[in-house]
Amino acid sequence: MVLDKDKKVKLIKEVLEWSRDIAIAVVIALLITRFVITHTVVPTGSMIPTIAIKDHFIINRVPLYFTDPKPGEVVVFHHDKELIKRVIAVPGDLLDIKDGDVYINNEKLDEPYLNEPHSTYPFFMDEIEFPLEIPEDMYFLMGDNRNNSEDSRYFGMINRKDIYAKSGLRIWPLNRIGFLK
Repeated sequence: MVLDKDKKVKLIKEVLEWSRDIAIAVVIALLITRFVITHTVVPTGSMIPTIAIKDHFIINRVPLYFTDPKPGEVVVFHHDKELIKRVIAVPGDLLDIKDGDVYINNEKLDEPYLNEPHSTYPFFMDEIEFPLEIPEDMYFLMGDNRNNSEDSRYFGMINRKDIYAKSGLRIWPLNRIGFLK
């Protein structure tokens, strides 16, 4: 099939327009997943029963551009890899752990989300001494499955700049779809 010059020019313009539209769509998708929302899969059981292994989430980055994480919120952060934990203590808090119970500013923390009764925590880093005052820009994060969670008791406090999203919409498994509370 031989195309005349006008048809060739028209075809080239159409291919260029499609290429431009596809490139714009890819850039927009990359920007959205980098700065607005993204997908994550939970790799461990450290948040059981709140979050199961291999639960899939659409997480929201936007709120943490404008506010800091609050106690009790479940956040996503970088610590060698992407992890998800609950905020236990924020800057200025006095954190203590006694007989398996968590105290914030000398008040026992009510933790109905825990997987099982408190036990002694085997993961304490040698450098952590309680009570501990949480410094500026630092957060103490723990898993809901305390007896099986490597968290701030293990790897230390997390800097605010490493916390980049709040947990969001669970999209898998289908029988557990919904927003995390």
